[in-house]
Formats: sequence, C-alpha cells, structure tokens
Amino acid sequence: MMRFLRWIVPLSLLLGLVACGPPRKSVFPPAVSIQQLVVQPDGTWKLTLRIQNNSYGEMDFHAIEGELKFADGVPVRLHGKFERDIPAFAGDVVDLSVLPTAAMAGTLKAAAAKGSAGAVAYSIGGTASAKPEQEDAPRDFAFHGNDWLSPVPGIAHTWR
Repeated sequence: MMRFLRWIVPLSLLLGLVACGPPRKSVFPPAVSIQQLVVQPDGTWKLTLRIQNNSYGEMDFHAIEGELKFADGVPVRLHGKFERDIPAFAGDVVDLSVLPTAAMAGTLKAAAAKGSAGAVAYSIGGTASAKPEQEDAPRDFAFHGNDWLSPVPGIAHTWR
C-alpha cells in the first residue's frame, strides 16, 4: 500500500500542475474570397478580398500570396502586404490591385453583356501569412476557394 501511495501522490500532483496551464485555442486556416471586383478606367482591377478567421483566437494577418483564375484560363498573381488583426470567427477586407490577362478581361465583358444573368466562375488559392495570438512567429496558412462573380445592378464595372 505504501509503495502505491509513493507513486500515486507525485503523479497526481504532476497532473494537477499540467492542468493549471492556459488552455490552447484551436487554430484553423482562414477562408479567402472575393467580396468585390471593380474594373478601373485604366483596365486594372481593384479586388476587395474578404479574409475570414476560422480560429478560436485572434490572428494577426500580414500578407497574401496566391493566384486568381477564371474558368480554365491562365491565372494572375495576387500579392499584398497589410496589417489586419482579425478576432476569432470574424472577417475583414483588404484591397489589392490586379492586372488581368486579356482573356480574363474579355470574360468579364462577355458576362457583363448578359446583364444580371451574367456570372463568372473563379477560383482563388494561395497562402495567407498570419500570427495566431498564442504563437510568437507568423506562419503560412493555405487557402483555396471557388465561387461566382456577378455584375452589380446599377453600379457599372462592379462585380460581387
């Protein structure tokens, strides 16, 4: 009996100390999507990207590296550096400028000619650099998404 108590008491104390530490919050990759696309007069696109933090804690986002592709066309590079502190399960937006390919611009024009019935499928993917609140250094989180852009009625050159 004494031998049993000699092991159980220190083990119980050790487990009690381990339980005293702060709880770790789960970290999950963000979701990134296009909230709005505006065709500028010079032909460039102003993309408003929505970053959705899917983690249980705040994350400090610093950069996005990726690509945007319409249908099976050639992708264009997405690149941006910024500072956004996004709380748990919340989202925020960042603006990026993109120079589209001629095929991408033509796809938007053809869809715009159809009016509100026109829609364009897109895919977006890459990495978002972010620092979870309980970590010391930022790390890269992969994101991938597919969705549709449709012209906004009454607002020329704008897609959502």
